[in-house]
Amino acid sequence: MPEDIASWPTGRLLSAAARRVEREWNAHLSAWDLNHASLPVIVLLARADHSQRELAAAAGVTEQTMSRILERMERTGYVTRVAHPDDRRRHVIALTQAGRAVLAEAADPAPAEAMTTRGLAPEQVTQLRELLALMVAARDEASTEDASPGPPGPPG
Repeated sequence: MPEDIASWPTGRLLSAAARRVEREWNAHLSAWDLNHASLPVIVLLARADHSQRELAAAAGVTEQTMSRILERMERTGYVTRVAHPDDRRRHVIALTQAGRAVLAEAADPAPAEAMTTRGLAPEQVTQLRELLALMVAARDEASTEDASPGPPGPPG
């Protein structure tokens, strides 16, 4: 007898859905030798050049992880790393013309939205987006509260 997915804990459901979307999105992006971690880097670099540290902070990953992402993107010709003119210990990461071209093709949000919301009615998509936004905001608020000094207050 198949397992009743609806009986899974909420966290397991959310995790399983997120993994499915990530696998499908990575398969889609592989046409450009990108993945879910490298596409946001291209988007950030399209706005301005950044240091590796700045990119890692913006993407919410460690500098080591960002280094691996950038190594791959450099091999594919999407980014360049050049020494900072004032600080030889730093590198400036810039998007190449190839990176700009791939951004125009790969960053179309329509395929990601279709993969993510497959099987949902438009009103369910709206509700899902509202609920996820609430969850993300609550996480951000909890992070801020965790960092604040003093004893925690009553739940509210």
